[in-house]
Amino acid sequence: MNYRKSYAQKVGFGLFLLIALWMMIEAPFSPGLEPRGHLMLGAVLISIGIWVIKPFGLPYSMGALFLAAFGLIAGLRPGIVFSGFAESAVWTLVPALFFGTVLRKTGLGKSIAFGIMRLFRPSYPSLICAWAVIGIVLSIFTPSMTVRVAIMIPIAMQCCELCALKKGSKGQSLIMLTAFAMAILPGSGWLTGVLWGPIVQGLYNAVPEMEGLITFDSWLSVMLLPQALISLLMLVISYFVLRPEDKISAVASLQTGEDTKLSAQAKTAGVILLIVFAMFISSGLHGLPTAAICLAAVIAFFALKILTTEDIGTGISWDMVIFVAMALSINSIFTATGISSWLSGIIIPAIGPIAGDPMLFTLFMLAILFAWRFFDIALFIPTMAILVPVLPSIQEAYGINPLLWLPLFIMAANCFFMNYQNMWAMMGSSMAGERSWTQKHLAAYGTIYFVVCVIVVALMIPLWNSLGVF
Repeated sequence: MNYRKSYAQKVGFGLFLLIALWMMIEAPFSPGLEPRGHLMLGAVLISIGIWVIKPFGLPYSMGALFLAAFGLIAGLRPGIVFSGFAESAVWTLVPALFFGTVLRKTGLGKSIAFGIMRLFRPSYPSLICAWAVIGIVLSIFTPSMTVRVAIMIPIAMQCCELCALKKGSKGQSLIMLTAFAMAILPGSGWLTGVLWGPIVQGLYNAVPEMEGLITFDSWLSVMLLPQALISLLMLVISYFVLRPEDKISAVASLQTGEDTKLSAQAKTAGVILLIVFAMFISSGLHGLPTAAICLAAVIAFFALKILTTEDIGTGISWDMVIFVAMALSINSIFTATGISSWLSGIIIPAIGPIAGDPMLFTLFMLAILFAWRFFDIALFIPTMAILVPVLPSIQEAYGINPLLWLPLFIMAANCFFMNYQNMWAMMGSSMAGERSWTQKHLAAYGTIYFVVCVIVVALMIPLWNSLGVF
């Protein structure tokens, strides 16, 4: 099986490579796209092939480093090739990922989760609500969905065992999938609640016409209500669609056996993280940049020995950081080589027939982005990096504010019809092992998510209209 998978990866990457070489040599899009544009378009395609297929087990950073090396060889200035590393979004992301390390290292995240679980009696509705509360609270402390999944999935497994749920049953899948979904969905409502926040903010800021458009407040205005509705509807509808056939074992309370008493370091970390979140919310009063607040918090963690020198190398995924930083550089590369203007000439006429109808346009684009997630499994960042530079031109042609695309991007980025589409679904399934959800139940839950997104988008269009996004 591993041999077949390796062979399929090599064949798949070979196709990416052949198409990229054809673009570079034949320059099929001339005269609309200059020769250097063809070279960099091919390089981006090879990088996407590495990100999506991961041939030879290559990490995300290798695709990013290939793109950087090729850009320099093609004659692009280092300031263009590495522009993403200078984005404030990267310096929001790095300390924010360290927040997850603090949550895990001090035991604060686990203590919070177990403490909340003990407040609920063991029934399906109460446990479903418990996961929602845990997901929201942990989202306030860290945007790292990896950390939240790493905390919530083991607790969900223990919950299934204590409640004597059958392996592979609807009841087990419902508990496990709800824990997974609540680790990623509620936090999408505010800028610092998910990994997407700093990434998308950086992608938008890299386009001069949209610099400063994504702020804590603007994200909140278009994302908080729809994500709250999505989370609520997911909890309700999934309970009835995946209605468990087995009952929870009659126990008086959920005895986890875990000590939820906070250490001195955990208490200190909790206070610092609460101050950070308060500073995010009150940014309109003090005017401090998000990156500065995050960096100040990390300095405090190191000064108080909550984080140590060893955590610099192992505390966060530098592979992810390099990948994100180079993805943020794609806009500068596309602009310098003429790819952005060439893409504008293709995309803008293509969406013209539906651009005049807000309902049709929004739902059609949502469906297209969800369908594309079957192919772009590299966190959806390559797709966003390619589309974002074109958004100002779409606004100029049809009056569609780039903020409208924000919920569409995030909803599609979070989708999970199958494990491979969502790295956190893969992570959760791997962690849970035989206590994981079944593929059938995941497909049903993912379908519910898509239907809920369609419903919420349709309901939100009048509000978005009032905000001037159309």
